[in-house]
Amino acid sequence: MPKIYEYLGIIVFIYTNDHLPIHVHAQKGSNESKIELIYEEGKLTLKVKKVRGKEHLPNKDLEDILVFINKYHQDIVEKWKDIMIFNKKVTFEKISKKVK
Repeated sequence: MPKIYEYLGIIVFIYTNDHLPIHVHAQKGSNESKIELIYEEGKLTLKVKKVRGKEHLPNKDLEDILVFINKYHQDIVEKWKDIMIFNKKVTFEKISKKVK
């Protein structure tokens, strides 16, 4: 379960034995949500999914992480490919300034 980011206290990670579509898990405390990155006709759509046995991130944290993923989606996809396809280690980044 490589952690790829920490953003405003929210840990963003990928399970190494996971599946398509490309997605990340976002966790803060005991709350966790799964965010799928869906590309259709070159346009990104983010779909939030519930993680079995976990409560969703609170609305404020979910809003923050969706803005973050929108901004960093290309890097997230590259890290996902490195982990899931090329079996490479990726660099963990901590970002403490709010993105817009």
